[in-house]
Amino acid sequence: MSDNYHLDAAWQYHSGTKHSYLSIRMHPHALDWDNKPLLFKIYPMLEVTRLTRDFRETGRSGLSALAATNTAMEGKSIPDVETLAQLLFFTAGVTRSKKHPQGETFFRAAACTGALYEIELYIVCADLPSNERPGTTGLPAGVYHFGAAEFGLRQLRSGDFRSVIADATGGESSIAHAPVILIFTGTYWRNAWKYRSRTYRHFGWDNGTILANLLAMSAAVNLPAHIIGGFVDSQVNSLIDLDTNREVAFSLAAIGHTTSTPSNPPSVSPLELAVVPYSAKEVDYPAMRKIHAASSFDSANEATAWRAKSPQRTTPPAKESTSALFPLNDSQIPSDSIEQVISRRGSTRQFSRDPITLPQLSTILDRPTRGIPADFLNPAGAHLNDLYLIVNNVVGLAAGAYVYHWDERILELLKRGDFREKAGYLGLEQQIPADAAVDVFFLADLKTILERYGNRGYRAVQLEAGILGGKMYLAAYAQKLGCTGLTFYDDDVVSFFSPHARGKSAIFLVALGRSALRK
Repeated sequence: MSDNYHLDAAWQYHSGTKHSYLSIRMHPHALDWDNKPLLFKIYPMLEVTRLTRDFRETGRSGLSALAATNTAMEGKSIPDVETLAQLLFFTAGVTRSKKHPQGETFFRAAACTGALYEIELYIVCADLPSNERPGTTGLPAGVYHFGAAEFGLRQLRSGDFRSVIADATGGESSIAHAPVILIFTGTYWRNAWKYRSRTYRHFGWDNGTILANLLAMSAAVNLPAHIIGGFVDSQVNSLIDLDTNREVAFSLAAIGHTTSTPSNPPSVSPLELAVVPYSAKEVDYPAMRKIHAASSFDSANEATAWRAKSPQRTTPPAKESTSALFPLNDSQIPSDSIEQVISRRGSTRQFSRDPITLPQLSTILDRPTRGIPADFLNPAGAHLNDLYLIVNNVVGLAAGAYVYHWDERILELLKRGDFREKAGYLGLEQQIPADAAVDVFFLADLKTILERYGNRGYRAVQLEAGILGGKMYLAAYAQKLGCTGLTFYDDDVVSFFSPHARGKSAIFLVALGRSALRK
């Protein structure tokens, strides 16, 4: 049995990676630009099969797509190669690039801390059909790495290996019947170059924003999608031949549905494939590998038992003062497609301090929180994170601190006042949260989550925060607003929202508003 329920590991990691006013000053970190890691994983000895960029427009509006819950699993739903390419491009592809004297900056479909893109994607699939356009061919069953730089696939193994993943999850139904399974991995050094040991938190955030795009795009192309957090780590890592001192599987996603299940796979032998080094040298941060090992599963039975530990619903306490949400209806929503929204999305670097409206904020809170199809979030609509807000400038809503009640779709006023400067301080003394119209802080009852899910609950709560944050990005950009994810002073955030937030832990921060560059 694994160490999943030896909870000291999660608490030690979480406490050891907290930011505070003193920690930032006592442990400064200078970036070694000459040793900055490559932003792409490159297999120099493998040929790349390039994917088409000639996509059919889905016609699905951005806000409609991200509100879907992607739970339908009936009948036969197999993506063709063009649809797979479309999902990969708008999930983790390079949407644009910008050359400058220092080199070239790549902009991806989903946000990432420090634009370091440490999350890699692998595909395990059955035979996929062509789209029947002239000159197109299908994709043979196999295990592939997605090369974002070339927008193509490199085959790691030939044959149908889906049953390896199904076995690793304990036969989880959505995986067992999926024609396509995506594996998301985190590469330690690529993010730790800037963020050191805190990188393991970022695995959840950055994997989550990618998954937010994937869920929206899957809904737009009418494919069921389901996120899996419970699996035997060693089996998945071995299948894609990872050096687990450097890269580890973090989550899975089942895409599509077939009525049959895969047959026994070919043998899984070591590949020992050459990979281009990311940097001349790498710095090891053992705390990340320790929490990952302590949250890893050794058996399929353990993954199955973990999946059964559903969040418990509690009766919400009485509220002093509340404001109802007024989300936009379909006739008021901009008609931009989900592809247009993702292509436009960025991370806002400067807000204007101009107001947004209560319907706009309501829509940003309402659409992302309608439910996430994940094995650690049953029943549907359950959640691990609570949303606390500092409202700076929203027409129709008093400035102050609030908590969002998911089930009732209301905001509860905790304290009234102008907290712009406090928001800036809590957001690591940055100007961005001070200038934003609204700052959304993700807080969680980590004690309850860890007691129920063990150390792997730490992965789950970070991953859910990333998915919700990614959906908020899309909801903001669909309305032509701005959004960015930020880090924070952990304990000061909890203290500010207490006594309501007493005993919780700060997980993530998203700032919303109008971009100063679009005025």
